[in-house]
Amino acid sequence: MRDIDETLELWGAWAASDNSGVDFSPIAAGFRGLLPQASKSRQQCCDDEGIMIDGCVARLRKYKPEEFELVIMHYVFNISLRSIAKRRKCSDGTVRKEMQTALGFLEGLLSWINE
Repeated sequence: MRDIDETLELWGAWAASDNSGVDFSPIAAGFRGLLPQASKSRQQCCDDEGIMIDGCVARLRKYKPEEFELVIMHYVFNISLRSIAKRRKCSDGTVRKEMQTALGFLEGLLSWINE
């Protein structure tokens, strides 16, 4: 069984380097000032795995759009969950629960695909 957080970290770096087919705005809703100007090189997943995870993230977008936005902000744009919570004016716990929902959804899809 794979570590979903690590998998999404690798996918996020892959997607941030313009490989992703998932359509997301480079400036996520109201987070313009939080995006880092220069990004350091991050370790990426391979194209095959990136494409597979992209498909799962696209399904997340269809069924859980708020969680999709959270995954994009955190894993692609590398914004901390605390910064996201502060910007949304809600508690860290609320954002972490939404992230757990998203991770569970994606982990379930990935395990289903890999059977």
